[in-house]
Amino acid sequence: MQPTEYLSFEDAEQGRTWMFDLGFLLSTWTCIYGAGCKGVLHHDASALQHGCCTHGAHFVTEGDMHKVERAIQRLEPRQWQFAAVAQELGWSDPTASSGLAHTRLHDGACIFLNRPGFAGGMGCALHNAAKEAGERPIDWKPLVCWQLPLRVTETADSKGHLTTTLRAWKRRDWGSGGTDFHWWCTNAAEAPEAFVGAEPVYVTLKPEIVETIGERMYEALAAELDKRMLALKRKS
Repeated sequence: MQPTEYLSFEDAEQGRTWMFDLGFLLSTWTCIYGAGCKGVLHHDASALQHGCCTHGAHFVTEGDMHKVERAIQRLEPRQWQFAAVAQELGWSDPTASSGLAHTRLHDGACIFLNRPGFAGGMGCALHNAAKEAGERPIDWKPLVCWQLPLRVTETADSKGHLTTTLRAWKRRDWGSGGTDFHWWCTNAAEAPEAFVGAEPVYVTLKPEIVETIGERMYEALAAELDKRMLALKRKS
C-alpha cells in the first residue's frame, strides 16, 4: 500500500475545496504512445499501437459530441485512415448505456485511430490534424481523451459545499474491466517506463489542467508546486 499526498485549497469565491494529487502532478509521467505503451488489453499489446484507444471514447455531454462533429468536417482523408468507413457506417455508435453516443469501434479500436503504416501517420486522427492546423488537440478531441491521464471528480456535502479533486486516472476509473489490464501507465510501480518526462506533469499538461480547473486556480496551484520543485532542486 502506497500513500498518496494531496494538496488542498479553500476557494471562498466558488464555495469549493480543491484537492490535487500532489504525487502525480509533481511526477515525471509522460505519454509514451508509440514508444513502449502496452495498451489497455489483458495482455501486452505494444505491437498494436492502440494506446488507450482500444475501447473508443464515451461522450460526456451533447456539447462534447458537437465539438467532435465540427472537427470531423475539417478532417481530410489523407489524415484519417477510416474516413470512408465513417462515411458509410457513421463515426459514432448511439447504443451506449449512458444514453450518449461513443465513437464507433472499427477493426478492434476507435475509428479515429490511424494504425501503424498509414501514410498520414499513426495515432488519433483528430489529435494529429489539430496539431497540423496549429491548434490545440483539446479543441478537437472528446473530453475523456484529452483529459486522460487526469481525472476530475466532484462531491457535495449536505450544505452544498463542493469538493473537486484532480488526480491521476486509475484502473478503477475504467470500470470493472480496468482491474484486468495487463498494464496501466499512471501507476509508477508497474509502469516506470512512463515516468521519464523532462518536466513535471503540472507543467507538461498545463493546457489540459487549465481547461479543467481554470486559469485562476491553475496559477495558485502552479505557484505552490513551483516552490516545492525549487526546494527539491536545492536539496539535490
